[in-house]
Amino acid sequence: MGLLTIKDLIDAKAYDSEQSVVQDALRHLLRSRPDLRVRVAIHRYRHDDISLAKAAHLAGVSWQQMRELLLEQGVPLRLGPETLGEAKAEVTALRQHLA
Repeated sequence: MGLLTIKDLIDAKAYDSEQSVVQDALRHLLRSRPDLRVRVAIHRYRHDDISLAKAAHLAGVSWQQMRELLLEQGVPLRLGPETLGEAKAEVTALRQHLA
């Protein structure tokens, strides 16, 4: 008798697809390991050109906390949107974080 598998969960009708099992597992992992959310947010800020507000939202921290985390990691800050689209995206991300 081994560990449960994704197939076991689908066969038992606990989930309807492999994707839903993985999404639920990832959601629980990130809830129990907030450090992973922060790590991914820092990576995406560095490499995917996301805003500070979006990085804070992904990390589940405030804008100020994200700013400090980036500075602690030696990541240069990009403050202020360069386009109207970026400004709107920052406003949306902040609203989601505050909701």
